[in-house]
Amino acid sequence: MIVLSFSICLFLFVVIGVLSATRAKKTSGDYLLAGSSVKPWLVGLSAVATQNSGWMFIGQIGFTYAVGLHSIWLMIGWITGDLFTSFFVHKRLREQAEKRNILSFSGMLANWHGEDYKIVRIIGAILTLAFLGTYAAAQLNAGSKALHVLFGWDYSYGAIIGAIMVLLYCVAGGIRASIWTDAAQSIVMVVAITIMMIVGINEIGGINQFITDLHNVSPDYMSILPPDSGFGPIIGVLLFALGWFFAGLGVIGQPHIMVRFMTMDDPDNLNRVRLYYYSWFTLFYGMTIAVGLCARLLIQETGSFDAELAMPTLAQQLLPEVLVGLVLAGLFAATMSTADSQVLSCTAALTHDLAPEKGESYIAKKLTTVFVTMVALAIALNGNESVFSLVLIAWSILGATFGPVLFAYTVGFKLSQALILSMMTIGGATVVLWRYFDLGDIMYEIGPGIIMSVLTLIPWKVVTRCKSQSVSEAQND
Repeated sequence: MIVLSFSICLFLFVVIGVLSATRAKKTSGDYLLAGSSVKPWLVGLSAVATQNSGWMFIGQIGFTYAVGLHSIWLMIGWITGDLFTSFFVHKRLREQAEKRNILSFSGMLANWHGEDYKIVRIIGAILTLAFLGTYAAAQLNAGSKALHVLFGWDYSYGAIIGAIMVLLYCVAGGIRASIWTDAAQSIVMVVAITIMMIVGINEIGGINQFITDLHNVSPDYMSILPPDSGFGPIIGVLLFALGWFFAGLGVIGQPHIMVRFMTMDDPDNLNRVRLYYYSWFTLFYGMTIAVGLCARLLIQETGSFDAELAMPTLAQQLLPEVLVGLVLAGLFAATMSTADSQVLSCTAALTHDLAPEKGESYIAKKLTTVFVTMVALAIALNGNESVFSLVLIAWSILGATFGPVLFAYTVGFKLSQALILSMMTIGGATVVLWRYFDLGDIMYEIGPGIIMSVLTLIPWKVVTRCKSQSVSEAQND
């Protein structure tokens, strides 16, 4: 029964994606941006599903299981940072994409003012391929973990199934297929996490018993304060929360998410998109944390237990088989809704940024989608890094290299190619060094990366102003 209900859900996702092909116009703009004609509710739900991936079902639940209530700062910081940038970036991005007729995220960074910064476009494409390819592999790994727990299947099976499904509907309908399936997957994800939360709390004995038992786990398990970073409790909380606020700011550096807003039918519909996106996002994130706390009470902690397996283990322990299949489908939906978006962003990077002469070939895009999916699958089958770690690394690099550049554009800076490359290099290098010296307990590495990238603007601004003054003085003389 588990396999049956799981298979039915996955089959419906594929059907929805393939049906989107009936709306396809067989053009590059339609394959990569759905002709910029997507309705607000679809954009919002698709962005939620794309962002709330295996990271949430596997990584976030496992993290909450391990550390307790202070994981809530990830939600608070992330959503606040994401919301903040939406008031500056999303509408301008959509308007510029239409004005410049740009189909890829790196192309947008390279052509914002109508100039083609070729080096920016190429480096942006390489970073997109490297880190979104890794990110997509992490999603396939997340699905594999769930199938391994529930069915005892080899870890490779889930990755292969996910890759085949992504291929079927992405090749059929491009980003429209991804968005349509994302919306359906988003609904299944919320239904699945709601079932898990309600059943879990009921199994514990109700909300009051749930809270009481959580306080008995350990003295600091229900503390809102993160571990002491050596700076004192108040500064420690501020640094911890600020790091995740910057993680939310880093959303604008994620090509697979931001391209959703480029598909919006009308820039003036952004407020409606924002309503769907953030209400759904907050609801889902909050319930994910609740399920992680339930798992800690209902699954015995042992030295060998992988916390990232908490969700599928809990489902198997509490639910009838038909609902276990639904929950598994929700988890799988989360991984596919992100992996398909990343595959298509990599397709755009390859065909429009690295090989622009092939950019208008509709067939080349489909073949590239097949190639990228196979590479992501190969990484998934040969990698052993945790989902949580893989996502955080990729998110940090992309957020710190792309995010500050896009933000600077939208608030009015005219950036030269040399300055963009400097911002990207300094932001990315800071992330790597912060991680290398293991400073994550102080602040999530994306924060220092973004800060250093933005600070690069200051000497540039000073030098530019001095040059302008010198020219003015010379003319006056």
